[in-house]
Amino acid sequence: MTTGTGDPLLRRLPAVERLLQDEAAVALVGRFGRPLVVEALRHSVDSLRAALVAGRALPDSGENGLHRLALAGAAEWLEALSKPTLRPLINATGVIIHTNLGRAPLSAAAREAIGQVAAGYSALEYDLPAGERGSRSIHAAGLLTRLTGAEAALVVNNNSSAVLLMLTALCQGREVIISRGQLVEIGGGFRVPDVMAQSGARLVEVGTTNRTHLRDYATAITADTAAIFVAHHSNFKMIGFTSEPPLAHLAALARENGLMLLYDQGSGALLDTTPFGLDPEPGVLQGLEAGADVVAFSGDKLLGGPQAGILVGRQELMAPIARHPLARALRADKLTLAALSVTLLAYLEDRAIVEIPVWRMIARNAEELADEAESWAATLREAGLDARTAPGESTVGGGSLPGATLPTTLVAIAHPAPHQLAAALRTRAKPPVVARVAGDLLLLDPRTVLPGEAGPLLDAVRYCFDTAFP
Repeated sequence: MTTGTGDPLLRRLPAVERLLQDEAAVALVGRFGRPLVVEALRHSVDSLRAALVAGRALPDSGENGLHRLALAGAAEWLEALSKPTLRPLINATGVIIHTNLGRAPLSAAAREAIGQVAAGYSALEYDLPAGERGSRSIHAAGLLTRLTGAEAALVVNNNSSAVLLMLTALCQGREVIISRGQLVEIGGGFRVPDVMAQSGARLVEVGTTNRTHLRDYATAITADTAAIFVAHHSNFKMIGFTSEPPLAHLAALARENGLMLLYDQGSGALLDTTPFGLDPEPGVLQGLEAGADVVAFSGDKLLGGPQAGILVGRQELMAPIARHPLARALRADKLTLAALSVTLLAYLEDRAIVEIPVWRMIARNAEELADEAESWAATLREAGLDARTAPGESTVGGGSLPGATLPTTLVAIAHPAPHQLAAALRTRAKPPVVARVAGDLLLLDPRTVLPGEAGPLLDAVRYCFDTAFP
């Protein structure tokens, strides 16, 4: 086969203008618009040209065949372009706060609040009684101060932003003392030292990786010190020969020296985790009670709400934070504020464990999980799969309660190619399903499968098993 510009096959490639006259192309224009269809057809013809030049065999290289291939390629390109990349899926991994899967699912009330605010105009920055401009900061601030007992509160777009804003507004150009054991890196390469440097504060490291004493902080204080900074360990745990001074001791040291104690609590825990068989999680309320002047935490971890960064603390410190120019750049939008407000209200009205999905999943009992897993396994066995139940562990995840797990019952599907079955669930199922693989087993954890998702999950497993491995 010759591949020069005079090659007969290349001369048979259809012109884009001719392709646009085809009924199939007209239908595509009606769906996607002419500019995109023209781009898709050019892309498809170019791909066919490259294949011919490379000498690759085509299913039908006749003139009509190339015409059909060009249209089919354009349609495939357009479908891929219009398919959302941010898609809902079923989390069967057992990781409750899964950062890669969007962290905390929102409650029904939060979803409804988002829909109501998104559907039209809202009083985002409008004072209805006064009939004039208002402030968006009021929408969650009152609930936050009531829940935490703090004097003031501010919501920004995530906790990294909250920490950056706090340090920039309060410590820029001055020293901030932090233990070497708290210079953490969390998902996506976020590093506490980098954020501190970006704020303009000068980092002063004290102690060692595993042990930092109160005297280490005291010795490091100078006339240029602005604050002591404490960061929650977030996604790792130190065990063995370790020690850190209690937050209350650091608060006393800060007060004695006229310094601020700034606390990055991180997880947003407002409830006691121990009744659920989990280790104690340093909470927001405990941080304030211990004497922290400002506490930063996330809205979408153990708080169980939308992505947000929340700052609560003393009014005299929160005021310059709220006035800082960076606060506008990092502010939360109306959808976040709507969802966060109703999430906070669930805590205030003592409904969090019942209504907030993260806490419902944490609170699920072992018997319920075992019964559900056995029901799933029986359904899958009827469909011809080698499915059984097995004891396992769910993980809280998401930079909260590092290393903490909850007992669960897994559905274990034996298969000679479990990774291929897992890939089929991710790519072929509608909605996609994300599961775990261990050895020759595909594992499904019912703890993180939300109400109403069990049916679609089992349908997806059966479909992918039948189509990927007939």
